[in-house]
Amino acid sequence: MEWKITNIGSLCDRVCSGGTPKSTNNAYYNGNIPWLNTKEVNFNRIYDTEKNITQLGLENSSAKWISENSVIVAMYGATAGKVAITKIPITTNQACCNLSINSEIADYNFVYYFLCSKFYELSSLANGGAQQNLNAQIIKDFPIKIPVNLSDQKKIAGFLSALDSKIENNNKINANLEAQAQALFKSWFVDFTPFKDQPFVDSELGPIPQGWKVGKLGDICTFKRGKNLLSKNAIDEGVPVVAGGLSPSCYHNQANTSAPVVTVSGSGANAGFMRMYHVDVWASDCSFIDVSCDYLYFVYCFLSVNRRLLKHAQTGAVQPHVKPADIHDFDVVIPEEDIVKAFQSIIKELLTKVGVNEKENQRLAALRDTLLPKLMSGEIKL
Repeated sequence: MEWKITNIGSLCDRVCSGGTPKSTNNAYYNGNIPWLNTKEVNFNRIYDTEKNITQLGLENSSAKWISENSVIVAMYGATAGKVAITKIPITTNQACCNLSINSEIADYNFVYYFLCSKFYELSSLANGGAQQNLNAQIIKDFPIKIPVNLSDQKKIAGFLSALDSKIENNNKINANLEAQAQALFKSWFVDFTPFKDQPFVDSELGPIPQGWKVGKLGDICTFKRGKNLLSKNAIDEGVPVVAGGLSPSCYHNQANTSAPVVTVSGSGANAGFMRMYHVDVWASDCSFIDVSCDYLYFVYCFLSVNRRLLKHAQTGAVQPHVKPADIHDFDVVIPEEDIVKAFQSIIKELLTKVGVNEKENQRLAALRDTLLPKLMSGEIKL
């Protein structure tokens, strides 16, 4: 396989940034034109965007259309150097460097994976004062080693892309399984669909099936407070440390919970964020219940359906907090035990599949990340 060294700009038909319509003008937003913010650029494929703009917003800003299968490089701040691929035509803000790859000489997937493998090198070129930024010229001048033959590029990129497609498919399956669990909870315990034919009684939460009761979430579970563990004290051996963010803060060599574990972030901007882990974790700045809770799956589905309660439970003006006592105070309809057991049996089967898919994704991602630099450098040949 013959390789050559060139620069990113030489492989592009077009390199441009975007723009942001004036945020105070409502006529510029909530249209049908996808508009990408750099916080959405995270080594991923872009199928939709968090915000849309209108034609008027497009015409009155520097935003411009970017074609499908373009490579996006984030230029500013904490996201600088991260990349994504557009799978739909979109517009972007000014912090995105948008690369339209010349398909006659380069494969867009290869360019994307190459830049993924060079994230640390590229991001180290960011410069500036308080905020370290890249610019379009730095990105265009960035050197790339690439097979001369286009088919060789596609072979390498296709192998890596297949791994990402499998991960993506597993994520879609998991989203569907989670949606099924929430739909079943609503059917049984909000709409009472399977119980319409039995007598109902009045309660402070409205009519409920006879034999059920209204209580507090703390009547059926006890959330515990995690034990804080700073990143500098963690021994990185693969056990997630769950703190106040949306994902693990770091990894440790031991756990203080037994899977499955439901965690609720304890403090910071994401206080009240809830998720289920299907592996043992170290619970740090969070509240948690684990496999020892008899109502684990019921509570998880209740909180999934009622996430607004966790958001509203935040206290503290400067630093928001959600504590176990706040979670325990939520009002809940408590069914008879045999009904809870039947429900949990169904949900456990659904969510166990989620855990299996998550573990497979971890293996696939590890394989991809191991092979990525070796394939990009030519060390491993397909």
